[in-house]
Amino acid sequence: MANAPVQRMSQLMAKTLRDDPADAEVLSHKLLVRAGYVRRTAAGIWSWLPLGKKVLSNVERIVREEMDAIGAQEVLLPAILPREPYEATGRWEEYGAELFRLQDRRGGDYLLGPTHEEIFTLLVKDQASSYKDLPVILYQIQNKYRDEARPRAGILRGREFLMKDSYSFDTEDEGLAHSYALHRQAYQRVFERLGLDYRICAATAGAMGGSKSEEFLAPAEAGEDTFADCPNCDFAANTEAITYELAPVDADGVAALEEIPTPDTPTIETLAAHLGVPASATLKNLLVKVGGEIVAVGVPGDREVDLGKVEAHFAPAAVELVTAEDFVGRPDLVRGYVGPQGLGDKVTYIADPRVAPGTSWITGANKEGTHAKNVVAGRDFEVGAYVDVVVVQEGDPCPKCGTGLKLDRAIEIGHIFQLGRKYADALKLDVLGQHGKPVRVTMGSYGIGVSRAVAALAEQTADDKGLCWPAEVAPADVHVVAAGKALQTELALEVSEKLRAAGLRVLVDDRAGVSPGVKFTDSELIGVPKILVAGRRSAEGVLELKDRRTGEREELTVDEAIARLTA
Repeated sequence: MANAPVQRMSQLMAKTLRDDPADAEVLSHKLLVRAGYVRRTAAGIWSWLPLGKKVLSNVERIVREEMDAIGAQEVLLPAILPREPYEATGRWEEYGAELFRLQDRRGGDYLLGPTHEEIFTLLVKDQASSYKDLPVILYQIQNKYRDEARPRAGILRGREFLMKDSYSFDTEDEGLAHSYALHRQAYQRVFERLGLDYRICAATAGAMGGSKSEEFLAPAEAGEDTFADCPNCDFAANTEAITYELAPVDADGVAALEEIPTPDTPTIETLAAHLGVPASATLKNLLVKVGGEIVAVGVPGDREVDLGKVEAHFAPAAVELVTAEDFVGRPDLVRGYVGPQGLGDKVTYIADPRVAPGTSWITGANKEGTHAKNVVAGRDFEVGAYVDVVVVQEGDPCPKCGTGLKLDRAIEIGHIFQLGRKYADALKLDVLGQHGKPVRVTMGSYGIGVSRAVAALAEQTADDKGLCWPAEVAPADVHVVAAGKALQTELALEVSEKLRAAGLRVLVDDRAGVSPGVKFTDSELIGVPKILVAGRRSAEGVLELKDRRTGEREELTVDEAIARLTA
């Protein structure tokens, strides 16, 4: 990048905007469009303009350097992929509507790659025949495609996005653990170099499969993930990954189940008000359909069911809420008055660990206008499976130390998985082992959202004036502004060339017919770390150097400015 030509704004293919885009909801979307970094091509599909491409390339460079440092080898695999490998692993169907499917002229089925586990597995199957060929880490930086139902927030949630995905291949579980640790450390270095504030959080594997999984989350109001952070210990986790131990209680002193009339109380709120009890004393039973079969989900009445956790438990089966039609012909299901003690064998019952054996509840009696009290888990009804399914709340106890948790929003910028042998089993990836017998390979999968990292940086570092990039990812090292007419422009171009010769990346605002006020506003909007102004003292050879982040200013001669900027 050193000695790159000076980028003149008079020639730059980008126009800044005074107003926010009408469809922009989050800060990064507003500023990246206004500052001329990106432009919308279609819903969830974005074009990167010259300044934006420079930032994107800088993120790529940092990622590439840190991946190379752990011995990973870069490849580039196709984006258009055949159906068969994804069918072998079940993901052709599991991905559902998010998968971009297409056919060639002969009717062959293909997809636009959302992620590449299958194709990397087949690549190694083709290239590695012996344990001597492993371990190996392969990676690529490439566009991915997911047909988001509601693409939003600019480049944060697009249907096309740039991602670094890497894959480790080992013959033993210990080797996988080592490859996982290498990636974890490399990701920490990447995000520290990018200047991101981030947390490493325990996460669920989801459709990816495998065992251990951690997310790298960048706290931001625009984030779609909620994570819990303990203020007392090092516990941090995506709320979907938080689990609690089952704690049975002694129910010997609880009276026998008793039905009580409760007319017009089909909701927890109306029931609690009618009986004068807290909602936490009641048992809520949410009905869903899993693969067409009714499943009841039991949680304390003061808690909400996290459908994402329910879906994760039953994956890859689809989960949907019941409708009025599902109650037709089902006398065992009384809408608004469902209780687990009367569901029988036709309905699977799962419950949150808070509904532990021995706990006593007020719940539906499976009769219109009737509830039951003293309904004891393990005595009056059985739980088919205990699953953490409640929405985690601020102040819930930390699973590690018991302190009340703090909840924050965050942007997922990286995710690492110990996949194990899921994909190797499906695609029969074996190598010849040390003892002459086939050995099944174990895998890891590791992703960094390269374009998402740009948005996350914008969210975390911007201020009320505009973008404010960390030095290593900024589109230039210094933004030179010619704040006036010919004399100032001449000095600005002269110092820009000297800065370029000294190895700096330079953006110079040499636009004619643009007022100094607009140029100053644009320099703050664009967000280069250092702004050098050729202004009122240009005739004396004196410039003003401004720090974009702190706002600090000082007047320097040309030589002093060059020395300061290249120090």
